[in-house]
Amino acid sequence: MTAATRRKRRRFVPGVPALLGALREAYPEAECALRHRGPFELLAATILSAQCTDARVNLVTPELFRRWPGPAELARAPQAAVESVVRSTGFFRNKAKSLRGMAAAIRDRHGGEVPRTMEELTELPGVARKTANVVLGTAFGIASGVVVDTHVGRIARRLGLTREEDPVKVERDLQALLPREEWTAFSHRVIHHGRRVCTARSPRCATCPLGGLCPSRDTGGVPPR
Repeated sequence: MTAATRRKRRRFVPGVPALLGALREAYPEAECALRHRGPFELLAATILSAQCTDARVNLVTPELFRRWPGPAELARAPQAAVESVVRSTGFFRNKAKSLRGMAAAIRDRHGGEVPRTMEELTELPGVARKTANVVLGTAFGIASGVVVDTHVGRIARRLGLTREEDPVKVERDLQALLPREEWTAFSHRVIHHGRRVCTARSPRCATCPLGGLCPSRDTGGVPPR
């Protein structure tokens, strides 16, 4: 990134330390909404969360993990049985295939343990960068990147932190602006903020704890240009 590019980006950025402080104050205990009891459960739940709400995933995973509590068990599970359990999360055939493939790869390549690197995680079936970032940051405390879901992308644009639409490019901009130690917590807090206040259709700008720092406050959530 050139110095000119950095200056161009930062012209549209509010005070990042102030923004982080406001998020910390508003959501001091924000954490991953997917219920899990370890890296494997988090990985499986995150795969299921694609184009599905966390609340729905949390209704499905207790039965999934009761029947197949680890990689070895899930890898041996019949495709039709896994499909039946995860059906309500949508795209259930592909998700069941990904879950079984992911479990088999962990069993066969990693001795039954979820790997701890971006490269190894993204080699698993059904695991892309966003899913790997969730697992590394939440399960292992490794700040490998910034999780960019629809909430994070939308709010980053409204805050003037990026102009990009592509999640990979949004993540790149956020990594350039945020201290590495804030990457994981930032995503958790912004996701909570997006669900509770800065919604897609009707942002509650009048009561927003970030209002004084947001260039979109007086435009109904329309990002600055």
